[in-house]
Amino acid sequence: MSDSGGDKKHSASERKRRQAREKGQIAKSQDLTSATLLLAAIGALYAIGGNMAAYLSGGIEQALGETKLAPMTNQDATQYMLQISQRLAMAAVPMMILMFIGGVLINVFQSGLLLSTDKLMPKLSNISPMSGAKRILSLQGVMRLVFGMFKVGIIGGIAYLALRAHHGDVISMASLSVPQLAKSMFDTLFGVSLWIGVGLFVLALLEYVYQWWKTEQDLMMTDQEVRDEMKDTEADPQVAARRRQVARQLAMGQLGSEVPKADVVASNPTELAIAIKYDPLTMPAPIVVAKGAGMIAQRIRRLALENGIPVVERKELAQALYKLVDVGQEVPAEQYQAVAEILRYVYQMQGKKVPQATAA
Repeated sequence: MSDSGGDKKHSASERKRRQAREKGQIAKSQDLTSATLLLAAIGALYAIGGNMAAYLSGGIEQALGETKLAPMTNQDATQYMLQISQRLAMAAVPMMILMFIGGVLINVFQSGLLLSTDKLMPKLSNISPMSGAKRILSLQGVMRLVFGMFKVGIIGGIAYLALRAHHGDVISMASLSVPQLAKSMFDTLFGVSLWIGVGLFVLALLEYVYQWWKTEQDLMMTDQEVRDEMKDTEADPQVAARRRQVARQLAMGQLGSEVPKADVVASNPTELAIAIKYDPLTMPAPIVVAKGAGMIAQRIRRLALENGIPVVERKELAQALYKLVDVGQEVPAEQYQAVAEILRYVYQMQGKKVPQATAA
């Protein structure tokens, strides 16, 4: 959109956010997904790693034990490898399930239940060498490269420190039995992976916060964009119909409490209804407590009848008050006489004393 309206200083409207979301323009970090998958795998290792190690070591011991009884042929080696591979696959199933659940949850956290095909549509700009070079050499591309190198350095440092902490365990593995070796390898793998996983998650979380901030900045609107959207919204028949429906619902909800306060309802005779209240002791002039046309007018008349409020047909008065007076405002001076007449008529019909202020 045009930026002729000045700087982007207005928060994005719901309409613009919805359009951006439909196009897939949301805050999202692929590294956060990867880090979550890694932590899910580490969690699975911690929860069921002992059983996995025992399961695998049992298969290896069985294969090695059988080789001591007879020379191993090529067919035997193939069979043993198949058995070990099957055990590896079975041991990995729980880990894969936890990783799948973790991947789904982190994607829902970042983008909700979003299915956007806009990013999947082929675009010539995506395969153009010039466009690719511009993206790489742009400020955002340079920042992405710098941040990527920073992440590699941080993760490399974390991995080095973690391996250094387990250096003694690695050296002692040569003298361990098969079950002890499996357990030691598992402990070392778990410790190093946990350090790396936590480091990746923290970095990915920082990247997600930055992506969220950048997306919010990109969605900010200029004065001109706000004006253009208001014009588009007002011209949209669906939006206009929705606004009328909401206004009608609000009016209907307020009528139930305001119409019973009225002294009389002036009608025209079925199109308009104006509820009028007057208390000479507290009001300098009559006020309109409710008004409406069409369905709202029908609702006003129905509430008036239910509450014993007279409905008087005064076509010209109803039209004038509907055009000139908002709800809660006083009747204009030029309509005093007409309002006084219907109030006097109502008071006389009900056998009440006509207030001195309206009789004038």
